Amino acid sequence: MEGLLAEHERLSKSGTFTKSIDDIQKTIDLLVKARETIAASEMHFLSSDVAKGKQIDANCHLGGSDSETASLNLAKLQTPVKNSLEDVHKDLEEVRKCQAKYLKLLDKKFKDKTLPQMDYVALSAQPALINRAIAMHLLREGQFSVASTFLSEATKDQVAENMEEDLTMSGTEQDLGLDSLKSESLRKQFANMYHILHEMKNERNLLPAIEWARDKSDELEKRGSNLEFELGKLQFVWLFVGRPNQNGQSNLYEGRQHALEYIRQELSHFRPRYHRELQQLCGAIAFCPNLPQSPYRRTFLNNDAWDELATSFTKEFCALLGLSADSPLYIAATAGAIALPHFSKLQVIMKDKRTEWTTKHEIPVEVPLPPSYRFHSIFVCPVSKEQTTDQNPPMMMPCGHVVAKESLMRLSKNARFKCPYCPNESHPKDAMKIYM
Repeated sequence: MEGLLAEHERLSKSGTFTKSIDDIQKTIDLLVKARETIAASEMHFLSSDVAKGKQIDANCHLGGSDSETASLNLAKLQTPVKNSLEDVHKDLEEVRKCQAKYLKLLDKKFKDKTLPQMDYVALSAQPALINRAIAMHLLREGQFSVASTFLSEATKDQVAENMEEDLTMSGTEQDLGLDSLKSESLRKQFANMYHILHEMKNERNLLPAIEWARDKSDELEKRGSNLEFELGKLQFVWLFVGRPNQNGQSNLYEGRQHALEYIRQELSHFRPRYHRELQQLCGAIAFCPNLPQSPYRRTFLNNDAWDELATSFTKEFCALLGLSADSPLYIAATAGAIALPHFSKLQVIMKDKRTEWTTKHEIPVEVPLPPSYRFHSIFVCPVSKEQTTDQNPPMMMPCGHVVAKESLMRLSKNARFKCPYCPNESHPKDAMKIYM
């Protein structure tokens, strides 16, 4: 890896690219100058003919001394242009050598490996679901024109398929179609989100986000979200430290006055729920000349506050639309990239031992995904030591203990049986399925 990094560093510091551009620009300058000289000579020749009162033929006005001037200028260009093109060729030859060496190091370090082959692909029968994930990702990224083109092309291909599959398609699969993503209101929602994020991150303007949070105050409160207060809190901090004037300077005294006025008018209704936090904001006035050494430095001098609040805003905005904070397509691609090396290694081992994995709904090895990528609870039956699935769900007996359905049927044999963990007896029909 060190050799690859060293070659990359040498290639990035090489002045060959700049020299190639300079040589090309010199060639262009020579041609432009020659064209201007010929044009100026032509205009001089025409003006002299007009002054003498001669009839000018538009089809053959280049002649005499003007034609000789053009030929002379073109003859003078041959040697400089040839030399310039040779210099460019030498520069590019050096670039090609560096590129070839760099590619060899890349091939040596990252050897080409065949991807794991699987006979069963979980989403092979769900093209509408895949297309929906792609379209939703494009909308979430603000690529509205690309999303519109993709949706129109995807729905064209599905028209014929839907005519044949309508009789067998379930209601859930119909709900996962692409028609809902064509809604103009959904695009306007995401356009509004990106506008608010742009104002927040680039312009340091929280007013659009605060206005949105006020309109959605009831929904945010039902979710237990504190986004509206956090936006008002950051607005107070921004005013407190002194918003910059036209000269880019801040007035700390005026900032405190604006902040106090803002907290009285805009944040007073938060007093019952955030009384302690409001007291801390007001108490910072006593430490105003020395905020870096005060207990409030983390609140007023937090450089990451804007990015953290932007992330929180995106999460709440998507949650109110019934969406996750991150793109499902991005999450799936990232999880797949993490799992791919493990599957490649497993395939090599299985090939050497001549074994196969036949279970379709489970993966043969545990993939170490980060905690943020674990969305479902996992239950392992204490009797069979196997993880439950949709076909073998967890079942809770009247005593409160839980086992897998297959273990329950094996223990009971369709009759009353004793719980393996307590003295209580029950019948299989009394067990309840647990949804996780």
